[in-house]
Amino acid sequence: MSETPASRFIRIGKASVGLVGLDAALYVAARQQLADAEAADFLFAKIKEENYIPPGCEAQYREALLAAWLRHCGAEVGGGEGLVIRIFGTGCVSCNRLYTMLIELLDRLEIAADVEQIYDPDEIGRHGVTKTPALMINGAIKCAGLLPSPAQAELWLRGQL
Repeated sequence: MSETPASRFIRIGKASVGLVGLDAALYVAARQQLADAEAADFLFAKIKEENYIPPGCEAQYREALLAAWLRHCGAEVGGGEGLVIRIFGTGCVSCNRLYTMLIELLDRLEIAADVEQIYDPDEIGRHGVTKTPALMINGAIKCAGLLPSPAQAELWLRGQL
């Protein structure tokens, strides 16, 4: 049985871009205990293997991958522009519905965001989440243990603009 690597959406400039294999590459870089610059180079090389990177956009991708690495390591990444959305869960039907609903809302509202799904129980606990699915927008838990309505999620997204 072949497994397709998970895709994670991150913000590249003003666009949300789905990158295949980013989660796996982040975990490998963390296991190797790479320095930030080395991690950015490693992530760029791994992402380029499975994703199309438009010519002339390499610097933007490197910057976005470095930001994803820093967030993965627990650092607060500045910039103040755009949204950082984290969905915490086990990969259950409700967690996947929340992810799909948010991607559809972001697309319909034409909002760029870094969207990250977090499955690791230790990582979920480090963020103080005790019930899943849980939704965090720009560092604030919006809901936990229930699936919000699309209207409520839209209000939360619009409130962050």
